[in-house]
Amino acid sequence: MNPTFEPLFQPYRFNNGVEVKNRLVVAPMTHFSSNEDGTLSQQERTFLQNRAGDIGLFITAATLVAEGGRAFAGQPKALDESHLESLHQTAELIQSQGAKAILQIHHGGNRSPSELNNGNPVPEVTQYSEAEVEALVQAYANATDLAIQAGFDGVEIHGANGYLIQQFFSAQTNQRTDQWGGSLENRLRFPLAVVDAVNEVRAKRDAYEFIVGYRFSPEEAGENGLTMANTFALIDALKTKPLQYLHISLWDFYKQARRGADTSKTRLELVHQRIDGKLPLIGVGNLLTAERISQAYQTGWAEFIALGKAVMLNPNIATLLKEGREAEIVSELDPEQADHYGIPDLLWSFCVNGGAWLPPVKGQEWQPMDI
Repeated sequence: MNPTFEPLFQPYRFNNGVEVKNRLVVAPMTHFSSNEDGTLSQQERTFLQNRAGDIGLFITAATLVAEGGRAFAGQPKALDESHLESLHQTAELIQSQGAKAILQIHHGGNRSPSELNNGNPVPEVTQYSEAEVEALVQAYANATDLAIQAGFDGVEIHGANGYLIQQFFSAQTNQRTDQWGGSLENRLRFPLAVVDAVNEVRAKRDAYEFIVGYRFSPEEAGENGLTMANTFALIDALKTKPLQYLHISLWDFYKQARRGADTSKTRLELVHQRIDGKLPLIGVGNLLTAERISQAYQTGWAEFIALGKAVMLNPNIATLLKEGREAEIVSELDPEQADHYGIPDLLWSFCVNGGAWLPPVKGQEWQPMDI
């Protein structure tokens, strides 16, 4: 191994005693390939079967917790016992490669197209009754219970990217006038209720080695969108909860803050300072080469480095780093690649057409996302 990359392969022990073998994480990637009923398909199996080698944590694609919140075609589901066997196979597929398997639990909220949800319009945050809000909280708890039964090592609560949990947290989407909206304290109530419900399931199952993480987006565009100051309030609340890690969602690892904090500093640095060592942070953001992965970790702004696009192009990227084969890492997608990198058909069709949320394509200009 090149000594430059040795720090990435140091173990980390979470506050619940669980040790992760290194600091590399496979970021949750939408693969658009589960069966229509949300179970594991053959193409999904192909995508997963060789991407967890020499990885510490592997976070699955956003997995649906309740009907009405399906945000993607081919989205996996964790709704009831009919999904247990599929969930078990997914966990086993990841763990057999030596990584900890983390199920990301998700609801799309008003970003769930009606055509993917039996033609039914998906309510805005303000349109849910109090009973429906409580049911949504319990849906995350139910998915956690299924994850424990299926043998996952943990769950990641998806509170990022403008989906349901973030919709409750943001003043831009939450104009409720009851206990679930209005003030910052009330807007924090839903994400914290989800965290508490997930942890109640863990305690009920005596699964104290089960890992619980939380993913968040630090800022939003728009006059009433989330600011760094809002995110600091969220972090302060999450630091008091029995979580094992926080996971920031960023397109650019080095993106500077827009408002609500020192705009000369990066969001990651500011968030890491605010956490103040209470929990480890997973950093992410277009780290496509060995050098950039190493440099990102060396900033000290994150205890773990998550890779998405890099893993799409290099299923064995951790092994390449570990074995001193970093020169073999590719950072552009070749549309002529015969095996399509094991990427499922629908996702591959998106990849070859290019897009900022996908890997750079050889011969195409790649435009950054200003988020």
